[in-house]
Amino acid sequence: MRPTPRSEAAPATGASGLRRPVRWGILATGSIAHSFAEDLRLIPEDAEPVAVGSRSAEAALRFAARHGIARAHGTWQDLAADPEVDVVYIATPHSAHHAAAALCLEAGKAVLCEKPLTLDLAQARDLVTIARTRNVFLMEAMWTYVNPAVLRMRELIADGAIGEIRSVHADFGISVPYDATHRLHDPLQGGGALLDLGVYPVSFAHLLLGVPDTVSAWAHLTPQGVDDNTAVLLGYDSGAVAALSCSLDTQTAQRASVNGTLGRVEFDRDFFHADGFVLHRQGREPEEIRLPESPGNGYTHEALEVTRCLRAGAVESPWVPLAGTLAVMATLDAVRARIGVRYPGEGNGAPQGRAQPTVGRPG
Repeated sequence: MRPTPRSEAAPATGASGLRRPVRWGILATGSIAHSFAEDLRLIPEDAEPVAVGSRSAEAALRFAARHGIARAHGTWQDLAADPEVDVVYIATPHSAHHAAAALCLEAGKAVLCEKPLTLDLAQARDLVTIARTRNVFLMEAMWTYVNPAVLRMRELIADGAIGEIRSVHADFGISVPYDATHRLHDPLQGGGALLDLGVYPVSFAHLLLGVPDTVSAWAHLTPQGVDDNTAVLLGYDSGAVAALSCSLDTQTAQRASVNGTLGRVEFDRDFFHADGFVLHRQGREPEEIRLPESPGNGYTHEALEVTRCLRAGAVESPWVPLAGTLAVMATLDAVRARIGVRYPGEGNGAPQGRAQPTVGRPG
């Protein structure tokens, strides 16, 4: 189905829409939080960073001083209770996403939470339940879904440019020296290649092919039990497949291709926040499609989508729907079940239901 243009989207309605710049609170003070704060300054008519929250008052004060933010809170609770904040951007490690987002949603604050939304499907379902019960906006910060190049690709595919999609290929690997205390390798912080990097190829495949009918996977695990080199194969009853990989010990091309019966789309680099792609159609010369380069660090598109939704009184983005986020979390759960990655404190077994794909071994 062709995606609805932004101007015509009809999201669910919530509180009265905003007509002023959206006032942002930023929860956490790490590198991603700094990048997001810098990008908010690029869209002053739509966004205003007004508060930061941290478990450390000193860290909050340093962050606020660096970015010219008026209020620094030494606890998450104080940020969530700040009456001047409309929406909170959550930039903690994965393992804290659920606690931080639940706190803000319960306080009536809209939430944009970094990917993956939570560690597992059960936690993600809980956040969605809270958001829907309280009629509060919630969105996963999957910037790929609101990327202009990806949106243009979706329009072309919906118009039949490459025919029926038969396969999706995507990889995302970086080379990170092993450090047992680093968040990428620490199970207590939700470490591993899958949740930090693999979420992008998996989300990309879901965007184009939907929920898989079969999930197969293999991974190499570190001594701490998190994955550092992982391959995923998604199978669909239609005959379509998605071959995906992610890695913490190899710098990969970070490319993606979408292959159809009448042509293909190729992203040469950084498919998850690309500025363009090449369209190959049968009987035609390849067509390079370029869109304006994303400003700053690339976070403005998701901040603008949150602004658009809040001004429309929406509690959910039509471009990053909560049902889609839950479906991706179900697939990530299935992959972890296949490769044997379990995080401290997780319950026994993955939630069941249609959103939970069948786990199968490679044929």
